[in-house]
Formats: sequence, structure tokens, C-alpha cells
Amino acid sequence: MKEFGGNDKVVFADVNLSEGRVGTIDGTPQNPGAGGWPTLRYFNTETGYGGQKYAQKTGKRICEEMKDPAMVKAWISEFGLGPSCSIDSQDDCNDREIAYIKKAQDKTMDERASQLKRLHSMTGKKMSPDAAKWVSARIALLKQFPDVKAEL
Repeated sequence: MKEFGGNDKVVFADVNLSEGRVGTIDGTPQNPGAGGWPTLRYFNTETGYGGQKYAQKTGKRICEEMKDPAMVKAWISEFGLGPSCSIDSQDDCNDREIAYIKKAQDKTMDERASQLKRLHSMTGKKMSPDAAKWVSARIALLKQFPDVKAEL
């Protein structure tokens, strides 16, 4: 949370439902706890007031998976909100990400969109934490291409 403290696009909140149950926000049902506890959700203009549940990337329990700061960073970066590798500057990119950017730049718009769809279909599947991080990293990179964003 400290890493994103200065980012006004990212806010962390903890809702204790035993003290203040939230059933609806602006007429949208919240369904707190649907799918089990803990429930991690993100909210943005695409998800609206209903939000979207975090899709687990490993076979670990969610509370164990999200103890890993790299997993939290990857989740936030997946939505283009946190500091991450940028296809423009590549200052915060590792060698693997730089190689992937170069490969993606050589692809057509349709090929990048197809790759993004394939990677999204992999999220939530059982895989190693490193593989899950790499899937998230590639999703975050592909979403930075203007033509891919237009396709989503």
C-alpha cells in the first residue's frame, strides 16, 4: 500500500461487514462476501458501482496469494493504475518485459488483441506464482497499446 500511497487512482479499503453492512451503492447490489471470504474487489468506470471480483492467479488461498507484494502490484498494474513497466519509456522494465514489448510491437493489432484475449482466458487458472505474474505482466503491457485498448 505504501508504494501506491501517492497514486490518486488507487485506494485501498477494508470493509468490516459486522459493523456496517453495505447492501447497495447508488442502487447497485454489492453482494458482500459473494464467493467467499475474503473477497477482493476493484472498482473503476468500467465495472461501475458493482465492481469486479479479483480473479486468483494461483492455486493458493486468496489470503496467501495476496500476501505477496508482487502479486498485489501485478493486480493493480494489470488495470494500468500502478507503477509498472511502460511500453513508452521502459525505465521500470526488466529484460523479459523489454523483449516481450519488442515482440508485441512487431505484431498486428489483431494479433495483439488475440494474445490479450488468450492471456485473459488464462487468469484464474491453476499455475505457479511466477507464471501467474508473467501472465499479469503481459496483460498490463498489451493494454498499453492504443489499438488494443480500442479493441477491448
